Amino acid sequence: MNFRFQNLLGAPYRGGNVVVSNNTLLISSVGNRISVTDLLKSQTQTLPTQSSSNIARIAVSPDGNFLLAVDDRNRCLFINLPRRIVLHRISFKKPVSAIRFSPDAALIAVATGKLLQIWRSPGFKKDFFAFELVRTFADCDDKVTALDWSPDSNYVLAGSKDLTVRVCKAYTITRDCYIFSWGYSDNEGKVEELGGEDSEPPSPGTPEKGSDRDGKGGLEANVGMRVKKRKGFDDIGGDLVEECGNLLHKGKWELLRKDNFSQAPAKLTTCDYHRGLDLVVVGFSNGVFGLYQMPDFVCIHLLSISREKITTAVFNDLGNWLTFGCAKLGQLLVWEWRSESYILKQQGHYFDVNCLAYSPDSQLLATGADDNKVKVWTVSSGFCFVTFSEHTNAVTALHFMSNNNCLLSASLDGTVRAWDLFRYRNFRTFTTPSSRQFVSLASDQSGEVICAGTLDSFEIFVWSMKTGRLLDILSGHEGPVHGLMFSPTNAILASSSWDKTVRLWDVFEGKGAVETFNHTHDVLTVVYRPDGKQLACSTLDGQIHFWDPIDGLLMYTIEGRRDIAGGRLMTDRRSAANSSSGKCFTSLCYSADGSYILAGGSSKFICMYDIADQVLLRRFQITHNLSLDGVLDVLNSKNMTEAGPLDLIDDDNSDVEEGIDKQTRGKLGYDLPGSMPNHGRPVIRTKCLRIAPTGRGWAAATTEGVLVYSMDESFIFDPTDLDIDVTPEAVDAALSEGQPSRALILSLRLNEDTLIKKCIFAVSPVDIPAVASSVPLRYLQRLIEAFADLLESCPYLEFILRWCQELCKAHGHSIQQNSRNLLPSLKSLQKAMARLHQDLADTCSSNEYLLRYLCTTGTKK
Repeated sequence: MNFRFQNLLGAPYRGGNVVVSNNTLLISSVGNRISVTDLLKSQTQTLPTQSSSNIARIAVSPDGNFLLAVDDRNRCLFINLPRRIVLHRISFKKPVSAIRFSPDAALIAVATGKLLQIWRSPGFKKDFFAFELVRTFADCDDKVTALDWSPDSNYVLAGSKDLTVRVCKAYTITRDCYIFSWGYSDNEGKVEELGGEDSEPPSPGTPEKGSDRDGKGGLEANVGMRVKKRKGFDDIGGDLVEECGNLLHKGKWELLRKDNFSQAPAKLTTCDYHRGLDLVVVGFSNGVFGLYQMPDFVCIHLLSISREKITTAVFNDLGNWLTFGCAKLGQLLVWEWRSESYILKQQGHYFDVNCLAYSPDSQLLATGADDNKVKVWTVSSGFCFVTFSEHTNAVTALHFMSNNNCLLSASLDGTVRAWDLFRYRNFRTFTTPSSRQFVSLASDQSGEVICAGTLDSFEIFVWSMKTGRLLDILSGHEGPVHGLMFSPTNAILASSSWDKTVRLWDVFEGKGAVETFNHTHDVLTVVYRPDGKQLACSTLDGQIHFWDPIDGLLMYTIEGRRDIAGGRLMTDRRSAANSSSGKCFTSLCYSADGSYILAGGSSKFICMYDIADQVLLRRFQITHNLSLDGVLDVLNSKNMTEAGPLDLIDDDNSDVEEGIDKQTRGKLGYDLPGSMPNHGRPVIRTKCLRIAPTGRGWAAATTEGVLVYSMDESFIFDPTDLDIDVTPEAVDAALSEGQPSRALILSLRLNEDTLIKKCIFAVSPVDIPAVASSVPLRYLQRLIEAFADLLESCPYLEFILRWCQELCKAHGHSIQQNSRNLLPSLKSLQKAMARLHQDLADTCSSNEYLLRYLCTTGTKK
């Protein structure tokens, strides 16, 4: 039961802006969550915090400690980024179009409608309401679209839809693909204003160029400029003061040049400016981006990365990497413009994920979706490393073969394809005499027989894996065959159909259906317990039936209607409690030991049941995102109009950018029997559930993407193993008395990471065998995890490897007997060793070639 959210796969980017922190951390919003990608380690993680709706704007402090996230409902989260927790919350009165930290991280500029607000950054203060409004400016006549700070945090710049830029600006960029270069001349005489009115220019201490983040800048939708000296900050207290009195300098702003990007009829959708390199990057609605050297407007690169509009473009701090995002395609790219190579290239599924499958070693996760693509992800890093796009219709089922190197996929295009994960190719395609739509897939334990169930003809097709020939067609069902699975212990195939039956087939003997289990409602899916001695199936009335496949007897029944019920659709005429739609399980999955079962369906909940006692152990709510339909239990009556729910009324004049969530999601032409389709916002649902073969995690294919949950072992300890004498002071005392074995066991009992590593390094190399043999079996996993972590950062490689060697010698038999529980930690240790081995091999090869070169050069001289 100790599972926690770990990562979100399948959707790297869905709109909004993207920021780069500490030059290598790429931060983007994915729905109502935030994803952080380490570009050096090639790892992506999703923060456990959730906003109340889709996140529209994010901003990161210059030191990388704090993150601001504002959602569509104007609610803002102030997040401690290293600790990944929410420190403060605030709600703004109007939608936030731009938000930015000052370079000294003391202030926050927020653009809400026509207003520009300056807030004091709360930092780590533990106040009841930590946000302090310093000042509000109401100078703009229309919505503020962009903000920027001067490098000294004394001036703030605001660009508005009223065709003005206030305070100072050297480059202004317009949506109709023009860039204006402005210059300030310090001349004696009357001050002239470009907007047609007299005003005071900023002092020469003001930076010459605006930025879109610290060190960079850019504005869009501004074709004019009006400069007024509005405000400043004193360097000591950071308080806002009014500039009054005589001008220190008199001068005027002049238009130096006007350049055209020559991309008409496309519109300019995003831009960014790097002050240090004097570079401007712009993105257009036709998928083209340009990199220009200013002030001479020299085009360095002009390339196309997609056919859809680029919604974000941003420099990193050094200016050598460019980050591009395309919301409609869910595409996120990081490109090094000097070497013209990709640092990161990720794209999620265009439509909802229908199915997923774990590899036998739990290291890989395959996903199939309505966009006709199959993607394979590395679970540990969260990256997709291969995409197969040969299918011509929605992918509905996936299955990994036992050898871990072959993946099967079934599709509505009438084919079942086998993919080679070594050569990344489709090496076999299984077809039928006439076109069929496949919705379920299974393979026997030997991998010799492949079976697929159909949506239209209600048949099950059987092929030979070696020859690809069609061996048999199993007929008997009178409805779509949505569930298909071979018994783990024999060659019996179980199938479930909407004809209210579960049938068992003897595929190899050719006897047809050998057993039929009848139900009172449509059967939606069927699964075998890992030992093959139990069969579970879910029906349309919300029940889960457990059968004995050998004796053909009904063992248990779990009533799950009340457990999965929750969430009211916008189009529902009944309350969530009285509605009957969606109160059933469409996906089931047994745990590795068969003690509990996971169940999910058209609901915001995933239920975990204990099978022996038929009780609900835990209920996971997969999202709190109010931008999705079916999350709220009670609808607000004030949002109901004569034309229907307010949220479902299309605003054709809206200027909001369209992301994946604004599209029509999915293209399957079928739904559950008796259910009504929703034509408004995306409906939250779980289409597929899979538990990792190791039992240490599970994944769910939901409307928001693939949610990955894993065992939470960060704060686990055995309270019965603690007493009053087990303290950090006792550990230090044991080390000072020369008892490293006792100190290590005490630190393992406390489960404090720093103390464990301290005790490991305190052991002399000659004492490692004796200390390793004294470690109890229950602490092996924690100790192995500590070694895997140390190999990533510790310079004492030989010392840690000696520890691992002696630990395996002393506890080899115990490790083999408990391989299932120790497998995740052993895999982490193996991965760390493999990475180090590769790095050392590359270093040795480089040194070898360098020494050969030096020896050759010395001989010639």
